[in-house]
Amino acid sequence: MPETSELIERVDFVGLSTKDLPKAVDFYENTLGLPRSVYLEERNYAEFETGNVTLSLIDADKMGIGHSVRGQHIALHVADVQAARKQLEERGVVFEGDIFDTSVCHMAFFKDPDGNPLMLHHRYAPRPPRS
Repeated sequence: MPETSELIERVDFVGLSTKDLPKAVDFYENTLGLPRSVYLEERNYAEFETGNVTLSLIDADKMGIGHSVRGQHIALHVADVQAARKQLEERGVVFEGDIFDTSVCHMAFFKDPDGNPLMLHHRYAPRPPRS
């Protein structure tokens, strides 16, 4: 069997379930400002580009696979978490708690209209050496 690095090349997309595709499209496109690459409402999905991974919004109920909210946050890279948070708050995004500082990165947690967990993220210190 081939090694994982030879088998898996990259992550192409991350799926996010929605119960209201037009509302979710509006949020990702107009509130977050992500570029939309696909929107096929009749096929129950839309896609947004982040630069390295596509976010694929799907109306999972209409696709017959059942709606479920992600359990873990998707980290959206920004140059300045505080400035990005302020801008999103002005657009109506409600954040969960204060900006979190891990001593290597800043994070600010929020959810999309369906409750999928997202975060603004910026690493300001180098990654620790591999252990």
